[in-house]
Amino acid sequence: MLADSDSKTIKAYGVFNAEATGMQKGFARPGYFFIDPSGIIREKFFEAKYRERLTGNSIISKLFPELGQEVTETVEAPHLQLALEQSDPTGVPGTRITIVAEVRLPKDVHVYAPGTEGYKPIQLVLEPTPQLELKPAVYPPSKILYLPAIKERVPVFEGTFRISQDVRVSSSSEFWGSLGKDGKNFVITGKLEYQACDKSMCYLPMSIPVKWQLQVFPLDRTRAPVDIRHK
Repeated sequence: MLADSDSKTIKAYGVFNAEATGMQKGFARPGYFFIDPSGIIREKFFEAKYRERLTGNSIISKLFPELGQEVTETVEAPHLQLALEQSDPTGVPGTRITIVAEVRLPKDVHVYAPGTEGYKPIQLVLEPTPQLELKPAVYPPSKILYLPAIKERVPVFEGTFRISQDVRVSSSSEFWGSLGKDGKNFVITGKLEYQACDKSMCYLPMSIPVKWQLQVFPLDRTRAPVDIRHK
């Protein structure tokens, strides 16, 4: 925690919110810097609105995937293994969590990357959920595979890779007011579509159901004592 009553530090970092008024006057724009051991800023994650922000675990999951995920389920699917993960099991209004589908393919098996024509590319498709905003899915870089039998080059994924997607909890006042002290449980459902191929054949396209659970709690809006509030 940083005591920055005159906002000098946040101004030096270029994140001072000059438009903020009322309780937010003098505040920084919400976000994170990732600073390496030599003091160089390597990544930054910022939101336009103070009510919307990534969780700390979500940031860790983006920077260090092996450290920041909670495995919720492992699914056996035809021609691959599927692990469903999420950065946080709980959130509050305005939270952005990250959900992940980690795909593990056997040796010499591949799936097609999004945008591939003539084949069924892999795709994570989530169902709309009231009060949850689904951000676009993020796929890893693909590799180009040459198929000698048909003399084609196509973008594919092989081995183990991850498809991630951010989910933002509504920050509307109406939603805030609907949350009791125990919060609400949301089930995020969808499907993973793909067509797996090996060196000799392509298998039938598949669609595997997927789901994650998120418990949303109300914000703790208890004000600090008057004598220690930001002036």
